[in-house]
Amino acid sequence: MSTAPRIAEVRRDTKETQIRVRVNLDGTGEAQLSTGIGFFDHMLDQIARHGLIDLEIEAKGDLHIDGHHTVEDVGITLGMAVAQAIGDKRGLTRYGHSYVPLDEALSRVVIDFSGRPGLEMDVKFTAGSIGAFDTQLTYEFFQGFVNHALVSLHVDNLKGHNAHHQCETMFKAFGRALRMAMTLDPRSAGVIPSTKGTL
Repeated sequence: MSTAPRIAEVRRDTKETQIRVRVNLDGTGEAQLSTGIGFFDHMLDQIARHGLIDLEIEAKGDLHIDGHHTVEDVGITLGMAVAQAIGDKRGLTRYGHSYVPLDEALSRVVIDFSGRPGLEMDVKFTAGSIGAFDTQLTYEFFQGFVNHALVSLHVDNLKGHNAHHQCETMFKAFGRALRMAMTLDPRSAGVIPSTKGTL
């Protein structure tokens, strides 16, 4: 079993955003987050805490317009960092899933480090915004992540009346599903988890 640290740092600069993401996939859940959108920072903290990923994100974006570019580009940059840290996927569990409740809300997230990007998301938010966070941007975050981490991701909010609870259960479940999928399996050390021999 490889003991090489699974750490990556990615910087991505555009005319709309300047973003730095650093991940340690074998961390303890420590997070340093600064996106300019308080609720979004709170959601990213859920990924770190429940995924046991050490996560640093610094983002400066055109928030005077809205949060769209910032949220989407953080998803893109996080996906790039995770893909880089994962490497060739030898010994990877590959699949992960989680159900997470929060009071009346319940979400299910299933992920596959398949090498093929795909997002299926079934969420009917009960509010258009949570603080300064536009709930439509949840999809844009996950789409950005999926496209650059090269994963298949299914996100379903099964129940919920409070939009904060709906969103939080999704991000917590995402963190826990990530943690499961990224865990190294000692029984398949050095083996690519695919009959194709590559992912």
